[in-house]
Amino acid sequence: MLRSVLLGTGSALPRRAVSNAELAKQVDTSDEWIVERTGISNRYVAGPDETTSSLATDAATKALEAAGIEAATIDLIILATATPDQTFPATATTVQNNLGCRGGIAFDVAAVCSGFLYALGVADSMLRSGMAKRALVIGSETFSRILDWEDRTTCVLFGDGAGAVVLEAQEQEGEQQRGILATRLHADGAHNQLLFVDGGPSTTGTVGKLRMKGREVFRHAVVNLADVLKEVIEEAGLSTSDIDWLVPHQANARILDATAKKLNLSPEKVVMTVGQHANTSAASVPLALDQAVRDGRIVKGDLVMLEAMGGGFTWGASLIRM
Repeated sequence: MLRSVLLGTGSALPRRAVSNAELAKQVDTSDEWIVERTGISNRYVAGPDETTSSLATDAATKALEAAGIEAATIDLIILATATPDQTFPATATTVQNNLGCRGGIAFDVAAVCSGFLYALGVADSMLRSGMAKRALVIGSETFSRILDWEDRTTCVLFGDGAGAVVLEAQEQEGEQQRGILATRLHADGAHNQLLFVDGGPSTTGTVGKLRMKGREVFRHAVVNLADVLKEVIEEAGLSTSDIDWLVPHQANARILDATAKKLNLSPEKVVMTVGQHANTSAASVPLALDQAVRDGRIVKGDLVMLEAMGGGFTWGASLIRM
């Protein structure tokens, strides 16, 4: 069977780290308030010379190095982002040009925090159909550009960063096949007003700022994520106990804990980086995955579940054997 096998991971963060204590000097908040409600202690904020494309390029370069392949062999780049460099062209084409692998397919996917899962699903389909042989799937965000820095309920939650993976279409045999085993994606546009940006080219002509009703988002997230994880496990013909690692979207430590409990997953199996990076939207899953690969927790042969939910609402999950 033709599978999309993960060859390498990479990530990138802006130079500037912003602690809760530093934020407390700007808005009415405190380290204790933020940690208790979110588990976040730190986030990274992009400088004027750091963009979604520059972070994506850095993450992609590291993923290529980890995979041991040349950028010229990549014939598909899908970049998940809600904060593109420009309204058009796609930021993926800028990354493609930066890497020097012109001529292949390159486009953006907009599904906010679920963007990387959506991009992964699309890349998997294209690789297995033969449209491409090697793909870069990237999540990259500069969410600091769309935050209201006077709104303590949202500005403390988000950060900037990028993560990337290299996929290759490979024939796999036997029971322990490597690659993407199953993916499920969903959306429900009825919940637009719970998590959105109040601007856009065709409405206000402005970029706008992020707005969120946290309690409602939390409630939907726990239910939707638990449901889609069960769907993917059933599709793969496996059980929760087979999963070696859960790499979730890093939105809020309480959401991660609640989701793990609903699935009877041990906290030791959950990769959690939200405390260090905050919510980096489409970048959070590949960022956390790369960290767990590089520190030796996730190794070849491990069964890894990725999941995310974001504005839209959009949500999804993907099961990968490394």
